[in-house]
Amino acid sequence: MQEISGITDYLCNRVDKTKHKKIIVSVTSDLVSDNRVHKVCTTLHNMGFDVMLVGRKLPASLPVEIRQYAVKRFSLLFHKGPQFYAAFNFRLFIFLLFSKFDILLSNDLDTLPANFIASKVKNKPLVYDSHEYFTEVPELINRPRVKKIWEWLEKKMVPSIKFAFTVCNSIAKIYEEKYGTPFKVVRNIPVAAEITLKTEKDDKAEKIILYQGAVNIGRGLEQAILVMHYVENAKLIIAGDGDIKTKLEILVKKENLERKVEFTGRLSLGELAKLTPQADLGLSIEEDLGLNYRFALPNKLFDYIQAQVPVLITNLPEMAAIVNHYQIGEITESLEPQFLAGKITDALNNQEKRKVCKDNLSLAARELTWENEEKVVKEIFERFFVRKQITNIQNANG
Repeated sequence: MQEISGITDYLCNRVDKTKHKKIIVSVTSDLVSDNRVHKVCTTLHNMGFDVMLVGRKLPASLPVEIRQYAVKRFSLLFHKGPQFYAAFNFRLFIFLLFSKFDILLSNDLDTLPANFIASKVKNKPLVYDSHEYFTEVPELINRPRVKKIWEWLEKKMVPSIKFAFTVCNSIAKIYEEKYGTPFKVVRNIPVAAEITLKTEKDDKAEKIILYQGAVNIGRGLEQAILVMHYVENAKLIIAGDGDIKTKLEILVKKENLERKVEFTGRLSLGELAKLTPQADLGLSIEEDLGLNYRFALPNKLFDYIQAQVPVLITNLPEMAAIVNHYQIGEITESLEPQFLAGKITDALNNQEKRKVCKDNLSLAARELTWENEEKVVKEIFERFFVRKQITNIQNANG
């Protein structure tokens, strides 16, 4: 009898998982280069969920590569500012209202209003992934009225959320203390299998200094460009797009640095995975512009590590903790161009230091993988399977 009960339990579990509960995941990005969201969606798909990712399509957006899960992008009249956020959330809410789903996953505060209301209207669970300390981003620091609106929205919604995660311990602690909502931590760590390591090149070959990610204020990019006046036999590659890209291109021309600075624009995940291992040094030199940057733990840092590229970072606590723990690069106390140039030159040419970094990067790359990090995502979402399974078993047992 016990054996029959065990078989019944097993079959209930198997049947339940094959029902493919549907999750609609939403984010305001155009999806092409949003690595964190892609990794989470892939993990959810592999768990047995039916995943649909919803984002937006810009006039210059690249096609989304074929993925294991469904993708939908909204074309909107507005592309930035209050009109964009209002239009996106209205469009998203209407879409969710007329869609069938079991769970919602909202990425960042700018998608939360539509998800929050839809989850209440349809009585479905909502999971929140905060990619950053949204109300402390540099774009809001000098805009107190706009900042207050986002803070008001956050205060109205986040205390009611039961399932949430974010990118680092510092931000998780802030949210928990501020709103009483427990946040788990899922860092922006890459999938190990997606990285192809480079072959070593000649020491005399031109070195590549790489910045990858959003081309926005506070990323140290103006300083990195000016540094190239003082760094020999090297090229700075800025891989990404953002609000200040045009401004930076003008700066490069003004400084006559066209031969030493290259802009790739936004790259697909596959293109980025090929470029990163070619770098000799990876930059993550965010400025301390508010709490969001102070506690930054960006995915580019982990991408550099996985590609076994030594790093140069600013002395911000979450990043510094990783670099100090593994001894995989340099930490700069200043972004003054000549001082920074000295740090970069040493990081590129001090072969003894580079050998230590390379040895340590091998260990860090084995430990800091999405295969390890995704366990937290599975822990959060497995409960939605388990609840259904318990109901099935209870019904089977009368």
